[in-house]
Amino acid sequence: MIRICPSILNANFDALPEEIAKVAEVADFLHLDVMDDVFVPNFTFDLARSLEIIEFSQLPVDVHLMIAEVDAKATNYAIDNTAGITVHYEACADPIETLKQIRISGKRAGLAIKPNTPFDAVSELAPYFDMLLVMTVEPGFGGQSFMESMMPKVSQARTWLHQKGYSDRWIQVDGGISIATIRTAYSAGADTFVAGSAVYRSEDPAAMISALREAAAAN
Repeated sequence: MIRICPSILNANFDALPEEIAKVAEVADFLHLDVMDDVFVPNFTFDLARSLEIIEFSQLPVDVHLMIAEVDAKATNYAIDNTAGITVHYEACADPIETLKQIRISGKRAGLAIKPNTPFDAVSELAPYFDMLLVMTVEPGFGGQSFMESMMPKVSQARTWLHQKGYSDRWIQVDGGISIATIRTAYSAGADTFVAGSAVYRSEDPAAMISALREAAAAN
């Protein structure tokens, strides 16, 4: 299974319904990057605007929270069109309880780790998450270069999850995903891909999503 999740981080914020419509027929989820200028040095959307985007999105929304005090805030994003909510391990005071609450809200629970956080730090949390997000850039800004040095972490996670009976867990990668890098990430064990600048800086976002899916599966 290959899931492509276009990020609107590089889309035109003044015309988001139109930007989402460009990819609605071919993407699996819309990736919503929520940044607060505290946990990461950038700001995107507050809660009210995030909920508006989730509501009008023509795709189910994959919410990626890059915010401080996330334990108390995560389930605020659990509305009808939200597919899953991902929180950063580094921002959680109580990751187990936060992941539990996301699941109780009826959404898939995702756990993200920054490049400097090893998989070993979160492996024992596997019973509580549905998706592991391995950041392949430092979170905070779009358009950064793919960190191929994260691929051993992806491979380690995929192997460990399979061995421990958690083969159904998704592994998402976010940062620098393009035609040139997606096959590398897929080969390492990722199955869910966030693509921002590659999609929204292309002349045809829908065609780029199809091309990314083909590139991931290419022999």
